[in-house]
Amino acid sequence: MSRPTGEVYRIDWLPGTDVLHGTCHCGAEHSAQDPVEMWEWMLAHPEGHETREDVR
Repeated sequence: MSRPTGEVYRIDWLPGTDVLHGTCHCGAEHSAQDPVEMWEWMLAHPEGHETREDVR
């Protein structure tokens, strides 16, 4: 059995749209219509996970 990592991944559906909005445990955010794309992005951490502060 694996131990919990304490990392929280959150995916919200934006009502009235087909868009999912994900927030990784590192604070990076991503939006997509495809749930598979969203989970692949989440689980690829840290690849593609620039936070808003990193972009500045």
